[in-house]
Amino acid sequence: MGALVKGALVVDRLSPEDASFLYLEDPSTPMHVGGVAIFRETEAGFDYDRLVKLIRDRIALAPRYRQKIKHVPGNLGAPVWVDDAHFDVTFHVRRSALPRPGTDAQLRELTARIMARPLDRTRPMWEMYLVEGLKGRRFAILTKSHHTIVDGIMSVDIGQVILDDAPVADLASDPLWRPEREPSKAELLVGAAGEQIKSPAMAVQTVRKGVDDVTSAVADVGKSLLGLMSAAVSVARAPAGGPLNFEISEQRRFAMANMKLNDFKAIRNAHGGTVNDVILAVITGALRAWLLARGERVNSRSEVMALVPVSVEPSFDQESPGDVQPFLVPLPVGEADPVVRLSRISFEMYRHRESSRLVGAETLATIAGFAPPTLHALGARLGADITQRVYNVVITNVPGPQTPLYVGGAQMVAAYPVVALTRGHGLSLGLTSYNGGVFFGLNADRDGIADVDDLAECLREALEELKETTKGRRRK
Repeated sequence: MGALVKGALVVDRLSPEDASFLYLEDPSTPMHVGGVAIFRETEAGFDYDRLVKLIRDRIALAPRYRQKIKHVPGNLGAPVWVDDAHFDVTFHVRRSALPRPGTDAQLRELTARIMARPLDRTRPMWEMYLVEGLKGRRFAILTKSHHTIVDGIMSVDIGQVILDDAPVADLASDPLWRPEREPSKAELLVGAAGEQIKSPAMAVQTVRKGVDDVTSAVADVGKSLLGLMSAAVSVARAPAGGPLNFEISEQRRFAMANMKLNDFKAIRNAHGGTVNDVILAVITGALRAWLLARGERVNSRSEVMALVPVSVEPSFDQESPGDVQPFLVPLPVGEADPVVRLSRISFEMYRHRESSRLVGAETLATIAGFAPPTLHALGARLGADITQRVYNVVITNVPGPQTPLYVGGAQMVAAYPVVALTRGHGLSLGLTSYNGGVFFGLNADRDGIADVDDLAECLREALEELKETTKGRRRK
C-alpha cells in the first residue's frame, strides 16, 4: 500500500490487489468475510448500548474502520483511504433479534441473509450485528468486513478489539479523534501522477483476463505452491465443474458444526500426521458421503481439489511477520477407507511442509489476539486470486486461543467463520479452533447447495467414522 504525502497529510493508497477486489465485486460475489460469535449471557446482561460503547472505546485499535475509500478522478490511480468525517458508529453497529426462544436454525438463516448483502461503499466498509433472543440465555455478534480492510497478517479485525481474556477488563476511552481532511480531486490526480501507479482498470483487466491455458496456470500457481511439476500435476487432477462449481446466485445459505478438539488429537495420536491432516480427512469423508447421498458419480479415483491457505514463516531476508500462501490439496473422496484417506492427505501435506516453513498453530493463536477473522479473510483473498479452474473449494483452518474470551463479561462459547464465495464456487468452508472446540462455518449458494445442512451433519458423521478406527489402538 502506497502513501501520498501532501504537506502534513499522509493518505494510504490501495494496492493493485486491493483495488481489484473493489472492481471485481458484483452482486453475486460480495467481497467481504465475517464471523458468528455466540456468547453466554451473564446476570448483568449485555445490550446494544454496551456494544456501541465498546466499539467507541476501542475503535482506535483498528483505525481502518473509521476510513472510507475515495476514488481518483477517471480512475487514473488506485483509490485511497480517507477518514470519514461523518463517521457514525451506530450506522455500522446494528441490533437484531430472534423471536424467543431463538433457534440455531434461525440464527443460521439470519446470518445467510446478512452476509449476502453488499456493504455500503460510501462509508467505512464493515458492519456488526448484535443478535438477541437465542435460547439458552445466549446472544450472538455477527461481523462482516470488506477484503480491502484486511490487507495483512497483522491486520486487526473489528471483532477482535471487543474481546477480552478476562470477564472484567479496563476500558480506556478512545482519545478525541479528529478526522484528517480529504484530498481534493486535483491533489489526488497530482499524487497519482507523481507515484506513476497503474490505473485500477489495468489491474482489474489483468485479473479478469485470468488464466486461459494450463501452461500459464501452472506458471502462476507454481510460484507459491510446490514448484512447476507439482502445480502441473495438481491442475491436471483438478476436476472441471461438478456439484461445487457453477454460476452462483446472490443469495446464500449458512450451516454450522461444532466438535471437540480432543477428538481430532486422539485420531492424530492413533494414526499419525497432524491435527490439520485429521481435519482435512474429516472434511474429505464428509464430502464423500454428501456426494454419494446426492447420487453423484464417485469412483475410486475421484478427488475434490481444495485450496488450503496456510501461514508460512518469512524468509531470512524478510522483516514481515509472515504470509499466507495457497496449497492445493487433492481430497480423495473416492477412497472408502477413512484411515487410507487420512494417510493420503498426510502424505500430501507432508510434501507441503517439506517445501515451506509453516507457522505452527501455537504461533498463529497468539497473532494479534484473536486472529481468526483476519486470517480467514486472507485465506479467502487467495481464493479470489487464483483461477477457478485449479480448485473446487476453499478451506480455511485457523487455530485460536484455547482459553476463554469475553465481551462485556459474557463468555464466548462458539466462533464460526463466514468465508466469502468466489465466482464459480458454490461452497466455502472455514473452521476455527477455540477453547477446546472446533467450529465449522459452511457458506453456500442458496439454490445450488440447498442441502448444506446435510453436509454439516456429514462432517459430524465423518469424525465419528474416524474415531471408530482408533479403538484398541495404542497412542503414539
